[in-house]
Amino acid sequence: MSNEKHTIKIPFSVLDLVPVIEGSSHKTAMENSLALAQHAENLGFKRFWISEHHNAESLVSSATPVLIGYVAGNTKTIRVGSGGVMLPNHAPLIVAEQFGTLATLYPERIDLGLGRAPGTDQITARALRRERTETVNDFPNDVQELQRLFSATNKNSLVRAIPGEGLEVPLYLLGSSTYSAQLAGALGLPYAFASHFAPTHLHDALGLYYSNFEASKQLNKPYTMACVNVVVATTDSEAEYLATSMKLFMLNIIRNTRAPLPPPVESMNGRWSPIEEAQILKMMQYIFVGSPETVQEKLVNFISETHIDELITVAHIYDQKARLNSFELLAQLKHDISI
Repeated sequence: MSNEKHTIKIPFSVLDLVPVIEGSSHKTAMENSLALAQHAENLGFKRFWISEHHNAESLVSSATPVLIGYVAGNTKTIRVGSGGVMLPNHAPLIVAEQFGTLATLYPERIDLGLGRAPGTDQITARALRRERTETVNDFPNDVQELQRLFSATNKNSLVRAIPGEGLEVPLYLLGSSTYSAQLAGALGLPYAFASHFAPTHLHDALGLYYSNFEASKQLNKPYTMACVNVVVATTDSEAEYLATSMKLFMLNIIRNTRAPLPPPVESMNGRWSPIEEAQILKMMQYIFVGSPETVQEKLVNFISETHIDELITVAHIYDQKARLNSFELLAQLKHDISI
């Protein structure tokens, strides 16, 4: 067997949850998100996705299509989209109209990533969905309804998405378990796994996606993406220090406090219990922290293991300058990864 290494140049992309920084405003969080998108565009990242979350003091990404328009309107080439829209919270027609509007304003630049989780707690989910009770068939039916609404063949239907009809806005299915992997394969859609917070089923989900894949109008062969946490700094110790903000952020999530992103600390000792530490480290199995050399080695191993087609990166870093620098250092790596 040959030991020769082959250089691969898979695209790198960005997922942003639009985190609120402790001591800062909601508006600043949105402005920081735009600045990151503009920075990512200049660095050559392929796409910039914004997630949907509700009723969380730490995140202001609840009006996801509005933020996508804000970012797309202030960038030029980078693809902008949802990572994702939580489809059970919305009627497919509304989603088609919103993203049809975005795709009309920003042609060939809008992505529609779809998830089936609520993106919030159950009480808030009920408030979003009102009287609707989700069944196991709703999500696949809603995805297919979206496909119909975006198709040109829907023009004779009594219900039409205007704008949206005929634009064929590309759909991506997101998942943290195996359910959406099978559905994405069966529908011939790209699949993105949320390994940045739910790593357990990553390999099983990718395997199911490949084994269930059937070519479609949108996609003739499988296309996989995985999201990971990345913090890059000049040295390993500096990156580890910056990454404590992310660990504290995750600690707030499991404690259900959902506080804004805190500044980094010198040590996590005494800030979490052994059980909390184990839980968070399990959730953050795919976190790549360190100097460029350290992160490159870790990314090579991850890409070699998963054979993904695209890497989506997220970084909860308190200081905006350090966050921008982390993505700049990451961008310098992406052409140097070989397996």
